[in-house]
Amino acid sequence: MSVCGLFLLCTLFALVTASMYIRLQGSPNGSMPHKVKNPPVEAFRHRKLLLHYGLSACTNRDISISQSRDSMTSGIPQYIVQIMNTCVDPRCSPSNVHLHCGWFASARMVNPRAFKRISYDDCLVNAGKPLKGSQIVRFTYSNSFMYPLAFKSADFC
Repeated sequence: MSVCGLFLLCTLFALVTASMYIRLQGSPNGSMPHKVKNPPVEAFRHRKLLLHYGLSACTNRDISISQSRDSMTSGIPQYIVQIMNTCVDPRCSPSNVHLHCGWFASARMVNPRAFKRISYDDCLVNAGKPLKGSQIVRFTYSNSFMYPLAFKSADFC
């Protein structure tokens, strides 16, 4: 038997064993329990709640900026930019989001409601409107090189 086959067999054995253990766990006679009881709340009192809502629940870490080169184009390179609010607090939508963008320029028109250079190293996202949770602002620009874009500032709740 080859090494790959042996590895696959061992992995499959481990998965089946773990699955059977999980099914039989907590059942005194080895059969599936009809009703799964929830553990008492006291069992979790030592745990800290990781998700919290408050005035400062959202931070600059919740603004995700990614860009990549569009490989489907010829001529002047095109870059696809996505800016997303990853904050889970539904009451908090950062607004007036600004990015560091140097002398950002594009040979292709960029919708100013999505992204606009205000001055050197200061670009405004979504025309200053709030970025709702999981909202993505996406645009494409053309230039001979990719501009480094980084979070600069925003108004958080």
